[in-house]
Amino acid sequence: MYSNSLYDNAFYRSVADTQLITDIQQAIHAEYSAIACYEELAKMAPTQDERDKIKEIQNDEKRHLEEFSTIYYHLTGSTPSYQISEQCPDNYKAGIEFAFKDEQEAVDFYLNISDKAEHTFIKESFGRAASDEQNHAVWFLFFQSKNPSTQSAQRQMEDYGAIGALNAPSLSLSQMLIYAIQDEYLAQARYNNIIGTFGNVPTFIRIREAELRHISALLPLFERYQVPLPNDISASFVTTPENLKAAYAAGVQGEIDNIAMYERFLSINIPNDVRTVFTQLRNASLNHLAAFERGLARN
Repeated sequence: MYSNSLYDNAFYRSVADTQLITDIQQAIHAEYSAIACYEELAKMAPTQDERDKIKEIQNDEKRHLEEFSTIYYHLTGSTPSYQISEQCPDNYKAGIEFAFKDEQEAVDFYLNISDKAEHTFIKESFGRAASDEQNHAVWFLFFQSKNPSTQSAQRQMEDYGAIGALNAPSLSLSQMLIYAIQDEYLAQARYNNIIGTFGNVPTFIRIREAELRHISALLPLFERYQVPLPNDISASFVTTPENLKAAYAAGVQGEIDNIAMYERFLSINIPNDVRTVFTQLRNASLNHLAAFERGLARN
């Protein structure tokens, strides 16, 4: 874990903090690259509204760059380097897809820095930046929705909720909480869609209410562990099933993924209060799976 003092030896850090300094330098390269990329995307934006929003996002990235650079200087006594770490695509559609993915990766990276840092200023700075990046991702996802592609939607889904958790090579506590609540949001959106399409089917109404309780159980953990709450973009991933049988089948698959996600979380060393909540939600999902399987057999 990173050391606690920000101003050791009149702005100089100890050797033990090499990883923190490396991570902050990487974050600076990422922000510098994003600023350059968004300058080009703003020029290519098809409408003034999108252009203005991208410039607003770029201003957030400039603020992050300035703040991270200040932290780096106080930790090392020297100014950071500024490099383009990734090239921005040269067309708008590919550019906003690239930006969405980049913003999502930044959320995880900044939360990881915030988790490990002991100094309050560094922890809060990267926590705020992670929250900003999540909001940026929502905007780029909205821009993509105007020009949807099956391939990009599939890539987005692979980074979201239970599927994202199961695909992730490693998981921090912050990531687990975010993937968990994303998946509960997704279940809510799925059941709202089914009820809106097929009427007040008792099984879906009952389980939708249970999913609200799942979200309520997760929310205190975000506050306790100072994890920014992600925006709910789950509705963008939901498709309407052809019939009620397909709706039950979607419920079955959703619960299978949800259970597998919590099983993976429970295999990791996590705080006891988090383990208790994850265990309760896993057990509830087992009950939901059985209910959907019965509904599927009836239809």
